[in-house]
Amino acid sequence: MKYSKEEALAACNRMCKNTLMQTLDIEFVDLTDTSLVARMPVSPKVHQPDGVLHGGASVALAESAGSAAAFMFLDAENVSVRGIEIAANHVKGVREGHVYAHATVLHKGRTTQLWQIRIENETGALISMVKLTTMTLPKH
Repeated sequence: MKYSKEEALAACNRMCKNTLMQTLDIEFVDLTDTSLVARMPVSPKVHQPDGVLHGGASVALAESAGSAAAFMFLDAENVSVRGIEIAANHVKGVREGHVYAHATVLHKGRTTQLWQIRIENETGALISMVKLTTMTLPKH
């Protein structure tokens, strides 16, 4: 990374203004050499009708974390990142608190990347496991 951890996280969070990420209160909270972590509060705003976290909100969190990680770990000055496929398995419901999406690269190719995003609750229990494929496009 060419920026400090704090600068990189601040840049990710600035990009969320006036986007779905801001609507869902997604915040990027940790960055390592191999992963990026985003947090989202679980409240009625992201519930399905029976009062648990909506799978679509989980997928939005996962794609946000994976796409931001791709942006951070690739040459973002010269390429644009786009998600091209996402698959999620939801294994546990959550009614309140926060969920954390841990995005880790499994394959970092020149044109396509494969990301694993593990969504956990506050105690580290698995909520959803998501696979995201991204592609890079040259900026013109």
